[in-house]
Amino acid sequence: MARFRLSLAALVLACLVLAAMIAVALPLGILVYRSFSGPDGFTLAHYAAYIKTPGLLTALVNTAFLGGATVALVVPLAFAFAYGLERALLPGKAILSAMAAVPLLVPSLLPALVLIYLFGRQGILTPLLGGANIYGFPGVLFADAIATLPHAIIILRTALRNADARLYEQATLLGAGSWRKFWTITIPSARYGLVSSALVVFALTITDIGAPKVIGGDFDVLAIVIYKQVLGQQNFELGAVAAILLMLPSFLAILFERAAAKRHAASVSARAKRLSPVRHKLRDRLVGLVCYSLAGGIGLFLAVCQLVALVRLWPYDLSLTTAHYGLDRYDGGGWDAVTNSVILAGATALCGTAIAFLGAYISERMKEAAFLRGLFSRIALLPAAVPGLALGLAYVLFFNAPANPLHIIYGSVALLLIANITHFYTVAHLSAVGAVKALDKELEPVAQSLGRSRFSVLRLVALPVSAPVLMEIALYLFVNAMTTVSVVMFLYPPGFKLAAVAVLNMDDAGDLAPAAAMGMVIFYVNLAARILGHWLFAQRGRFNRPEILVSEAAA
Repeated sequence: MARFRLSLAALVLACLVLAAMIAVALPLGILVYRSFSGPDGFTLAHYAAYIKTPGLLTALVNTAFLGGATVALVVPLAFAFAYGLERALLPGKAILSAMAAVPLLVPSLLPALVLIYLFGRQGILTPLLGGANIYGFPGVLFADAIATLPHAIIILRTALRNADARLYEQATLLGAGSWRKFWTITIPSARYGLVSSALVVFALTITDIGAPKVIGGDFDVLAIVIYKQVLGQQNFELGAVAAILLMLPSFLAILFERAAAKRHAASVSARAKRLSPVRHKLRDRLVGLVCYSLAGGIGLFLAVCQLVALVRLWPYDLSLTTAHYGLDRYDGGGWDAVTNSVILAGATALCGTAIAFLGAYISERMKEAAFLRGLFSRIALLPAAVPGLALGLAYVLFFNAPANPLHIIYGSVALLLIANITHFYTVAHLSAVGAVKALDKELEPVAQSLGRSRFSVLRLVALPVSAPVLMEIALYLFVNAMTTVSVVMFLYPPGFKLAAVAVLNMDDAGDLAPAAAMGMVIFYVNLAARILGHWLFAQRGRFNRPEILVSEAAA
């Protein structure tokens, strides 16, 4: 019986590897192949054509410049915000933390819409610009800064939270002042968080299509090039070249981040003591100014978006109306698009969480099939380096090929589900791996000695004990599936429109107020999902008592 269970686990792992190859490796292989493929076989003609086209080369330079500028703007602000939450004594930290997470609950193009209403040609704050134009690079920069700020804050909060208080105590005994301790202890200890947040912000910025599409004007970036080449001109080869160029910085960023992570892990002490913040008036006032200003700015962004969705004609007729929420009257899919998105996001959360935990459990707890476990773990990290647009284009080239037996799922909701799970899988996998590694390594041997199967351990112990992480994975997948545009832009069938894509289509049609209304609907759906998810989990108090679950498994 044990041999059968071993074979079954190896078979499941082999199926996961095959699924990962189909969902990630093979489509990316086709994408690379098409970028080098010509009538006579291998060629660099597509890359040469890209380089020789002035507008396309400019888009490449613009993309790099935009990514660097966003990092320079966001990382210092995010560090100050994270520092205020973790190291300063500020009132209302719970509210500050909640406000910082707001941009995660909306599509990335919504900040660009708000900037148009505030600083566009008819914006209420446009006179403050002194005749300057928000469209182009400035608008894209600030829109991407709003969208990426929460990601950097989350990473830097973790880095600052894990500091060793003993270093500060020793520095104080040696007579070091606050400023010296900041530069010699705080910054070095948070170095990995700073590097990681910078790489994440850069990757998210260069792969975003929402802000450049809405407010970019003539400021072209690689994401817009892919959009135009694929949807506008049906030039898949040049689109593939742009996708490869977009992927390269992401791959390099992932490799650099992995190297930094290994060096960081080696310097962490198991006896580290957590640092508790102490009052420092000047520091608290400075970081408090940054925190409350950023939180106020995010609150203004959300309030303007909601106000735009409720007034008749901004800024001429500010009387309230709910007409813009009559989404069925506008191009984009109407309320059916919202329903479709909720269904797809729910399926992504359920299926993605189950696959991520099963894959993490088998790959981490199995002692056999080392090659398959290593291969699966490596493929699972690959989606993190693949921008959504590149993955979407790879799926078009791979699944739309008539010779491919899987061609039958092209243009179906199933392909959208696979694309969503694949696109966000790396974070879900790493989170599940962390939960699995936290389990006692003796669970399976003890269960086997008691005559219980691995499935019993998985069902009665591993799943319940890991419930908090599973809930966060499910909410992460749901929210991202509701807000993503890039990965589904090329894949959604005509009869299954999605809410986030509808925002983009409404903007194209000039229906900015209905687009804002759709964006707010997405926000409220995501907010309700998070509240409901945490409430449901709070009702399951037994999940917080793993000793009971272990007893049940042994019984």
